[in-house]
Amino acid sequence: MSLNLEIDNVDLKILSILTEDANMAYTEIAKKCYVSGGTVHVRMKKLQEMGIVTGAQLKIDYAKLGYDIIAFLGIYLEKSSMYSEVAEELKAIPEIVSIHYTTGIYSIFAQIICKDTKHLRSVLHDKIQNVKGIQRTETFISLEESVVRPVKLEAIKPA
Repeated sequence: MSLNLEIDNVDLKILSILTEDANMAYTEIAKKCYVSGGTVHVRMKKLQEMGIVTGAQLKIDYAKLGYDIIAFLGIYLEKSSMYSEVAEELKAIPEIVSIHYTTGIYSIFAQIICKDTKHLRSVLHDKIQNVKGIQRTETFISLEESVVRPVKLEAIKPA
């Protein structure tokens, strides 16, 4: 793993804390890292400028809002060289929440969230199947999500 030499263990500790609770105030993070709140602010700005921190996300329980279906789609393309064009078309479908260019039998693996099976069928039939370049899809409905977590960041060992 190649790390930018400008990243140190304080940066990694700040990131680890924020991956557990992105709402934590910089002053609280500072206490846990034994630095000032200003240091945390400066470090976060640096991490954003380096492109390591690209934003923050709000975690929503979609089921509580009536979106009861999480499905994964294995997408076969007519030609793998069509990935960029197909991905752009898929980005326009609001129910698709992630798109991955993959190795293996599928060219694309995507995750979609729908209200129910009727909504899922509509998204598949009326939207996804109409994207030029998609040969066919395989749908996998998630019955339960057991783990969602960030990667545990390891401290940088001195050389």
